[in-house]
Amino acid sequence: MAMVVKNNLSAKNTLNQLNKNEKATSKDLKKLASGMRINSAGDDASGLSISERMEVQLRSLEQDNQNSQNGASLLKTAEGAVQSTVEILRTLKEKAINAANDTNTDADRATMQKEFEQSIQQIDENAQQTYNGLTLVDGSKDNHVPQPGTYTSLTNETLSSDTDAFTYLTDLKDSDGNSLRIDSSDTMTVSYVMNGKTYTASTKVEDIMITNIFSYTVGSSDIILRTPVDNTVGENEFGETVTNPSGKTALTFMAQRPGVDNQIAGLTITFQDRYGTAKRYANALFNNFHESVRAKDPSDDNSIDLQIGTKSNQSVRTGLTDMRSRALGLRSTDGETLSITSQEKANAAINVLDNALAKALNQQTDLGSVQSRLGYTSSNIVTASENTTNSMSVIRDADMAAEMTSYTKNNVLTQAAQSMLAQANQSSSSVLSLLQ
Repeated sequence: MAMVVKNNLSAKNTLNQLNKNEKATSKDLKKLASGMRINSAGDDASGLSISERMEVQLRSLEQDNQNSQNGASLLKTAEGAVQSTVEILRTLKEKAINAANDTNTDADRATMQKEFEQSIQQIDENAQQTYNGLTLVDGSKDNHVPQPGTYTSLTNETLSSDTDAFTYLTDLKDSDGNSLRIDSSDTMTVSYVMNGKTYTASTKVEDIMITNIFSYTVGSSDIILRTPVDNTVGENEFGETVTNPSGKTALTFMAQRPGVDNQIAGLTITFQDRYGTAKRYANALFNNFHESVRAKDPSDDNSIDLQIGTKSNQSVRTGLTDMRSRALGLRSTDGETLSITSQEKANAAINVLDNALAKALNQQTDLGSVQSRLGYTSSNIVTASENTTNSMSVIRDADMAAEMTSYTKNNVLTQAAQSMLAQANQSSSSVLSLLQ
């Protein structure tokens, strides 16, 4: 190799290696300090892009989990209000059963009525329960109900499936084909509650047909017979046809007009023979009218949306029905409450309270089912978050043992290069001996 002084190629080469080693050592230090394999796009461009998308997904999943927990808290608050209403309705039914007993005087019943009215007021207060300023079960967060609203349907599935509008009461049979043994000399009493007021009247059975029950007794057109064609009993607020659970044709009476103000909150039909003795078997079957379609007023869709997904419209949507006393059939629009001031009214009130309990328990079931779903959703989100974190870790996190090994290697090489650079810088000094 020629002896030159202008260009020290050995020193330049050594300096180049030293710079490379220092850069590698600097990268190792950055990885060790941050704990991340990728600190900039220069480290791994595609890996950075993928891991950043995963970071966005991870943060979205964490917010989804928070949303599901907040949603569960909202639903628990609503359920608490409904549970309180259920407990009140249980107590009210006890009072109604007590008031229906003739061991009580009308003065006793008047006293019970005062307690009745206070409890009904508490039901309205329960319906005003709020969460973060949102009133939950006053009907303001219900599903869409189209015009003109829905009609009350009261269904009895215990009678023979061939019962139709023109069946005489004396010809009625149970679902097994056994006669109800109703005689033309028996007395029929019909009671129903609409808009907080109880209507009741009695008449001889004689030759009355199913379709004439109300016109021969209370003289009312508030209730009409739904012509039994198949096992359908009406339409709900979603426009869906409601059918009997049994799948058989059943006797169904409907409110003549739609909406809460026209709902039939309870229907009671009883029979007595000519001696005033209750026809127990017939009464037991006619006491089985249950609300198959609930009356609702028209409303916009104000149901609750709980966003639980990382994409738009990935949500759980639930409507909270009206739990106010008016919607439960316990109070009229002018403030008149369900009455138990007489034996007949108390007896009619029992079925009203059964239907009100069914409404409240149905809402409680809906709330519980959505809460359960949110619990599963939260568990799924936590699992997805864990897996996403694991995937992102594989791409982006530094293997500390490997990086420490690399740092040690590059640090030793840097020190070696520094030493060799000193030696290379000394190599040109040997030329001076020739110039002396």
